[in-house]
Amino acid sequence: MVETGGGYRIVLTADRTLMSEYGGGIFLGFSATLPRGVLPDRLYFSLLCPSVEVNPDGSVRYAPCGTRKVEAALLGHGFRREDVVVAHPDHLEKVVGPRTRVLGVTETDPLGIAPATSTFTQLFGGEAYMAVKFREVLNHPAVRRFRPRIVVGGPGAWELEDEEPRRSLGIDSVVVGEGERVVGPLFEQAVRGEELPEVVHGKVVPTDEIPVIAGPTINGIIEVARGCGRGCDFCVPTLQQYRCLPLDHVLREVDINLGAGRRPLLHAEDVLRYGARGLEVNREVVLRLFRTVRNHPGVNSISISHFALSSVASAPEVVEELSRILGVGRDIYWISGQTGIETGSPRLMRGHMAGKCRPFGAEEWPEVVVRAFGVLSRNRWVPCATLVIGLPGETDEDVDLTIRLVEELRGFRSLIVPLFLVPEGGLKGRAESFTLDDMTPRRSELFLKCWDHNLNWVPSLFDEWVRMSVKSRSTRYGLWFLISYGIKQGKKLISKCRDEYQWDLPTLVRNIRDRKIRPAPLPARLLTPVLRLRER
Repeated sequence: MVETGGGYRIVLTADRTLMSEYGGGIFLGFSATLPRGVLPDRLYFSLLCPSVEVNPDGSVRYAPCGTRKVEAALLGHGFRREDVVVAHPDHLEKVVGPRTRVLGVTETDPLGIAPATSTFTQLFGGEAYMAVKFREVLNHPAVRRFRPRIVVGGPGAWELEDEEPRRSLGIDSVVVGEGERVVGPLFEQAVRGEELPEVVHGKVVPTDEIPVIAGPTINGIIEVARGCGRGCDFCVPTLQQYRCLPLDHVLREVDINLGAGRRPLLHAEDVLRYGARGLEVNREVVLRLFRTVRNHPGVNSISISHFALSSVASAPEVVEELSRILGVGRDIYWISGQTGIETGSPRLMRGHMAGKCRPFGAEEWPEVVVRAFGVLSRNRWVPCATLVIGLPGETDEDVDLTIRLVEELRGFRSLIVPLFLVPEGGLKGRAESFTLDDMTPRRSELFLKCWDHNLNWVPSLFDEWVRMSVKSRSTRYGLWFLISYGIKQGKKLISKCRDEYQWDLPTLVRNIRDRKIRPAPLPARLLTPVLRLRER
């Protein structure tokens, strides 16, 4: 039932997997790329992906950073506060009504075809939670009844550029790229009932036009820089111009999140390049950023999102000083962030992502990775690194070099996540997506050695993360139960693929799907008390 006198004119939301803080573990958000059915829905959404707080009127207390930027851009364009709401996808009946003209949806992977999602769905079968929950937003009874214009944006909007999926899903317009300059006029057209362009390509937004958020973000995420400029073939963000937001802008968003009890999590494609001159780390400026935020009234800790291994290797003293500023090893066990290894082949680096290596040369890349992991290890930084399997032109020799690199990294506390190539960015239309059928024994060995590496490090990392981040006894118990089960089953399957299948992963996966092999199910007798504890 609509409680706002007929609904808000503009409703902003995101799918349910994006409306969670994942217990303070931002990288647990990758679990949304798993296919539905790997875990029972009730367990997944209560334990791994609990909802953000929802106000009585259906609005959310915290929202994705991108959604907050769109909200701020609309308010800056002239829409009134009482006309715009950021709502929870499960409570749209409270905000969507006869007055509602536009439903704006932030989405990371609407079709379930992004690299992480396609990797896991090919292995496990089924459809990823992100895609399932995106459709649920579009098919919500209030949306179907009142039929507002539907506008979709966010990191996954590129998937909807083709006409067929837009039409089949009933989407009126898609914003691909940065939205701050285009959402105001676009939503104004929608509110007036005018015909909308089916695809809008957002323009690069100067820093003085990027608005300050109007409400707190999930996990306190604060954008400190935008774009990258390293020029990797397969990555969309690298095609954008690199810009840093002024320190006063950052601090205003810190205050907004502190007011909601959220510590700042500084986000950029490479936080070490804040204020950089080209690709060279600017020691004074990046240290000033972290010192200023850390000493800001009310801030007792800082997290980060991403860093580049080439920046780490070129400026080890900056990592060391940042660890002192952040209290790593003193106030917290470790700090983590996402980074990219992508391959151990200098030839593939030179052909597809030479900019990722700079200021080093592509031929130095394996050495740069090992050196960077050493710097991170000494300073108690835990990298969550990605690899790309199936880059155009990849040979068994390239895969062997990557296997050798992964083995060199075995002694460093880290996670290494292998992903199948999905041709995004400059590769879109120029390369084919990698599939499980393309998996050779050497690629299978690489894939599973990465996961063996992860399963060896997860117990100690998880134990320390729980001590830092999780206060609830029931959540600790439930998460540890799932982690222990996953490690045990994962190690069994890796050993089976190596010893019985000679690294023939596609055949192993087919046999599991055909029920010739039956991994042990989650014990229901242990599952029930976990759920009961969560409901207290």
